[in-house]
Amino acid sequence: MWGTSIVGYGEYHYRYASGREGDWPVTGFSPRKRNLTIYIMNGFGNYGGLMKRLGKYKTAKSCLYIRRLDDIDQRILKDLIKRSIRDMAKIYPVK
Repeated sequence: MWGTSIVGYGEYHYRYASGREGDWPVTGFSPRKRNLTIYIMNGFGNYGGLMKRLGKYKTAKSCLYIRRLDDIDQRILKDLIKRSIRDMAKIYPVK
């Protein structure tokens, strides 16, 4: 658990040019009031093909917002999460 409402998988340490640093899950989800939020920490820029086939969703920088699981293709979501984890491990030492 990360805080009171985020279930996370893995852990990586980040450090910004500003000096700010911390630890965060490699991926995770949170059942929010309006949406199920899935955290794709490296963003969505490399996953255009998957995103086109995913279904109905919204995104922010690293957040995928899904109203209902029936709105998306869950096989595509699984592939997106797997690829994101793999790609994060190329950038950060993942625990």
